[in-house]
Amino acid sequence: MADLRRSLVINFFSSSGAALLQFVVSVMLARMLSPSEIGVFSMTVVFVNLAHVFRDFGVSTYLQREPNLTPDKIRSATGVVFSTSWLIAFGMFLSSAWIGRMFNEPEIVPVMRVLAIGFLLIPFGTVTNALLTREFAADKQAIVTAVGTISFCISCLVLAKLGFGSMSLAYANLVNIITCAIAYIPLRPKNTPWAPSFRHWRGVAHFGLGSLLSSSAVAINNAIPDILLGKLGSARLVGLLSRANSTVTIFTYVAGSTVSYGAVSYLAQAHYNGTSLVPTLSRATILLTGIGWPALALTCLLGHDIVLGLYGAQWVECVPAILPLTLAAAVTMLFHYIPAAVTAIGRPYLSAVPVLVTLLTRIAFGVALFDGGLVGFAWALCWATIASAPVIAMQQHRYFNFTIVALLRATMPSMVVTIGTGAAGVLLNFLIPDSLPSLVRLLAMLPVLALVWYMMLRATRHELLEEVHRLAATAKLRLGRLLPNV
Repeated sequence: MADLRRSLVINFFSSSGAALLQFVVSVMLARMLSPSEIGVFSMTVVFVNLAHVFRDFGVSTYLQREPNLTPDKIRSATGVVFSTSWLIAFGMFLSSAWIGRMFNEPEIVPVMRVLAIGFLLIPFGTVTNALLTREFAADKQAIVTAVGTISFCISCLVLAKLGFGSMSLAYANLVNIITCAIAYIPLRPKNTPWAPSFRHWRGVAHFGLGSLLSSSAVAINNAIPDILLGKLGSARLVGLLSRANSTVTIFTYVAGSTVSYGAVSYLAQAHYNGTSLVPTLSRATILLTGIGWPALALTCLLGHDIVLGLYGAQWVECVPAILPLTLAAAVTMLFHYIPAAVTAIGRPYLSAVPVLVTLLTRIAFGVALFDGGLVGFAWALCWATIASAPVIAMQQHRYFNFTIVALLRATMPSMVVTIGTGAAGVLLNFLIPDSLPSLVRLLAMLPVLALVWYMMLRATRHELLEEVHRLAATAKLRLGRLLPNV
């Protein structure tokens, strides 16, 4: 737990710093690129993210979970991931023209081909990254995150300024992959083999197939909104949906990978030791919702100011879609750790069931409720998420004996904190004049809302309060070491 806690802190600052820098860049890009240009890249990334699932083939999760990981198994995992990645890269390159014709968007073709080249290089860092996660070596991963993020952001802004449009994001992504692959070389765990092999490929493939079913379902489910809206609507609507989604996921963006870092490895160790996963799942969900739900509530309440202040007036049309998307995100957050838990007990395919239900309902509701606008489509996504919630709740009960009643009772303090913080947001939104610039209004609210959130944690005796105090004490100690005379 000590190693995991230390790694979580490092990962938080690393991923948060990277997310903050990327967020600033996204804000700048929103003023440099048009909704159509961002929509083209968003539509392309949908297919790329789906391809990533097949590229990885569950190798990363296999390396994190395998109890007896030998050099031969690492070599076999390396051979599998190189084979799948290069095959997928070839397939992406060849299918790019067909996908461009399908959406009547020729700009998709060059974007996808550049992203396909990146698939040839990604495997050089995949195994190393998985092994570092297995060892909770977040300090080494932070180095790669830093150099990759900086290279991406600089490339993105320079190319966008030079007029590359959607291609600026594609080229920046390729630069990021190359930089990270090089950065991983000196950080490989000691005695990690380089040469690939296929001696134990059956074991890797057996786990990979189960993981692939779940991961592909998730990827398709994530892809459906953009694909469906791209077919029913236009690239502009896809761009607006992407901006509404990015606004709703600001918390996830800031928290980065910390909310899931090392979850599979930690839960797998507990499972092998014969320990019930319920206390860990309950506490993790309480901590996540204690900060995530208030963040979502404030995003919904202050969405207009956030969009106008950060992205500009051309994106205000996406604001009405924020409410249904935040509701869907809140429901999803309640079951965030269940997919990791079923993977940890060796049944990764189980997490595909609720995802498939969500996928089918998204398609059904999306087609039935689409009225040519963005808001109706966003509500369709929300109802689809709610419809799938009972399925994952039943799964959680059956395999972990963790009932929905117990989960709701555990997260009750988070609900109270959210209501209190949200009420403060409503009051401040009313008291602070609308005549002020949006960013000024948000900056004026931020310290007050942070204080109210902290006081609500104290009032409810929320479990997150202990972590906040521990983090504050650590920061104070480090600051004292850096500034001993202050």
